[in-house]
Amino acid sequence: MKTVPILLFLFMCSNYSSQTLLSLYGTGLIPSNNSVIGSKKSDKLTYDEIEGSAYLEKQFSMASVSPSYEDVLIRYNTYKDEIEFKKNEEVLVLPKNETFSRITFRNSKNTLVLLDSEGYYFEIVKGKYSLYKKLKTKFIDFIPAPTPYQTDQPAKFRNMEPIYYIKTDGQLIGNFKSTKDLASQLPDKKDALNSFLKSNKIKIEKEEDLIKLVNFLNQQ
Repeated sequence: MKTVPILLFLFMCSNYSSQTLLSLYGTGLIPSNNSVIGSKKSDKLTYDEIEGSAYLEKQFSMASVSPSYEDVLIRYNTYKDEIEFKKNEEVLVLPKNETFSRITFRNSKNTLVLLDSEGYYFEIVKGKYSLYKKLKTKFIDFIPAPTPYQTDQPAKFRNMEPIYYIKTDGQLIGNFKSTKDLASQLPDKKDALNSFLKSNKIKIEKEEDLIKLVNFLNQQ
């Protein structure tokens, strides 16, 4: 007598799972737009016409985009700060919302985190004090040769230096210019930080040093 309810339950779970997956690949999503508008050379340039790359890695990699969804092939567009995903040869943009706020690459184990309206950051250290890295790519427009004896400068993508941020209690601290600047932005830890920074010769431009610093903060 219990067979029918069990079968009905299994059917409902299967149907829900299918709807969940379909919602990711269904209508209403934005197709990727791999072009740059407003070039001095033409109205629109495709990525293939621009030197360099708009992506962290041009190839798609398998990643977990949410516990509720199957793993998909993705790539990170560091120029537009977008996650593109691929399904059945169609490339779409992953919605920027809470559901897809934590993306983990399967091979590298690197994790991208969506921090509210601030966009995507790589999570380096997770804890009460968390360390994040922001990667950006800048578009440099085509520059025509000023004289017939010089050559044109082609449009290009240039990777910017990574910017590091420390997050605590909802506050995102970043773009610090020096260790003194960093310590001033964490006044409750200023004395301990100054002592640590002095004895460990921390350099804020080095990721491994910032990892040591944030791990130290999490031990306080």
